Amino acid sequence: MAPLLLLLLSLLPIAAAYLCCVRRHTGSAGAVLHRREPGRAEARGCFQPWDPWAPRLCGAGLRLFVHVANTAFGQICLLPILIRLNNFSLMRSLDIHEDPTFIPEVAAEVTEDKSEAKSTSDIIEQLIDVRFDSASNGFSFKGIKDYLDCYRSGKLTPSQVAKNIIATLEDCDKSTPPLRAIVQWDQEQIMLMAEASTARYRNKCTLSYLDGIPVCLKEEFKVVPYHHRVGTVYLGTEPETEDATVAKKLREAGAIIIGVSNMHELGTGTTGCNPNRYHKIPRNPYKPNHFTGGSSSGSAAAVAAGLCPVAIGTDGGGSVRIPASFCGVVGLKGTFGRISSHGSLPLSYSTVSVGPICTSVADAAIVYSVLAEPDPLYPYGLKQPKATLSDMCAPDLKGLKLGVDWTFFKACDAEVLSVCEKAVEHLQSLGASVVEVSLPEMEEVRVAHVICILSEMRDFLQPDFNKHFQDMNLDTRANLTLASQFTALDYITANRQRTRSMRFLREIFTTVNCILTPAVACTAPRIYESDLLTGSSNLSFTVRSMRFMQLGNFTGIPGLVVPIGYSTAGLPISFQVMAKWWDEAVLLRIGLKLEQFRYQTKKPSIYYDILA
Repeated sequence: MAPLLLLLLSLLPIAAAYLCCVRRHTGSAGAVLHRREPGRAEARGCFQPWDPWAPRLCGAGLRLFVHVANTAFGQICLLPILIRLNNFSLMRSLDIHEDPTFIPEVAAEVTEDKSEAKSTSDIIEQLIDVRFDSASNGFSFKGIKDYLDCYRSGKLTPSQVAKNIIATLEDCDKSTPPLRAIVQWDQEQIMLMAEASTARYRNKCTLSYLDGIPVCLKEEFKVVPYHHRVGTVYLGTEPETEDATVAKKLREAGAIIIGVSNMHELGTGTTGCNPNRYHKIPRNPYKPNHFTGGSSSGSAAAVAAGLCPVAIGTDGGGSVRIPASFCGVVGLKGTFGRISSHGSLPLSYSTVSVGPICTSVADAAIVYSVLAEPDPLYPYGLKQPKATLSDMCAPDLKGLKLGVDWTFFKACDAEVLSVCEKAVEHLQSLGASVVEVSLPEMEEVRVAHVICILSEMRDFLQPDFNKHFQDMNLDTRANLTLASQFTALDYITANRQRTRSMRFLREIFTTVNCILTPAVACTAPRIYESDLLTGSSNLSFTVRSMRFMQLGNFTGIPGLVVPIGYSTAGLPISFQVMAKWWDEAVLLRIGLKLEQFRYQTKKPSIYYDILA
């Protein structure tokens, strides 16, 4: 009882802070209903990032919080206060008249049928023939081009590469600390795929540009014959017998699936912290005592550590782009519905997109061209336009208009801002024009996205929450408990906000080709000893890490993150480009030029050269 009494006493200053917070933001102790005129952005001053109130919790403190939060006292008193302190009650003060948009699926624009100057295969050949990144300045990641060069020249075969990978997988988890990027792999499966690829190269009948290329998939996808655990200890009790669509397409393209990668349990966090017995915490190859980011944590770590040049992740709140940014590699979140999610656990049906994490923008383009097409087994994106790479290899950026909301852009650490501002200047020097735009109601977007993704996850995981509560990580329990505070009214109002935000973006994209932001407002956070045992919960960090991510997930627009530099501590800093629905080609075009901005690629502290 003593710890509980201490917690109750500690709530007194929290309650006082809550009242001050409410008065500061509403002018009184009560809420004010703010009417939103249909189709019209709320007038606002400078964007003010919300400063969330939530201490970093770990160990006994996290255990106590989870216990109390799931009592009557926690549900009636504690959690409502946290909801208010972190502005998650914002939707309750809005009167939005637009009809709700529950799925951000956008019809393709009807355009004139212009035959491309170059076919997609011609553009890919050009990408493979010419290295566009900064390889001339020291270290460079081994990408698809390097593997193809070895196979085509006869220097190495896919079978020899597979043996190197198997030896590396055995080694990397015996190291101190263990990398924990790939959590399930099978030597026999790897060699079977590699030997089949070797035979195809010998007979000159390869299947695609991915033939013989090592890839891994986030454990959220079904991949034969691995357990579909989704970062948990209780799911996937039997080996999987059916592939997810992306796994099937990779097999059909001849790729070598080296295993399934680690992830934040059930995709509920952005650090990658997963201390349970099947997973453990993956390490950032640049700084092993720092997090990878999440939730596609192992996918980014595997690519940055050289285990494979391609990994596949899912992105519901930055889960591809955040770990790619923290690990210094490229991450692409496709338009909602562009790449099939069939065969992944449907944790959040309205926010999640699928995308590759790769060593380079060129590699991301190659993988995108293979995976992006309608899937009869997946209900969204069935009427998507054909995926192209048009103008990707253009020599400059002339004619492109790049939108920047400078107030929003600057809501990041000074070190991140300095590098990102120089990247904007670099794009201008290549002929692009920078247009100042206003991204309306971004605080509303932040809150509405949180309500949508957590409500949908809580809905889908309700049986698990009841049956496997004690099997879940503490931070997963905390997040799902918090989600129980959102009401049907919150959810519907959040989706009304989605309608507004998508309309604002349509208007913005009539004046610019893309929107530029930093990728993440900070660099990868440190791993503490207590994280290894109990995990941790840090709402303040989660809010900051998702700041530039949520607009893309909430509205379904595509986003690309590209590494552009490093902090003084040697941690990667990345830049984000977002475009209108279905226009991934312009992202990839700009991404190629961003790679040229980074003068030098630093070698990660943990790196395996599979082709050596």
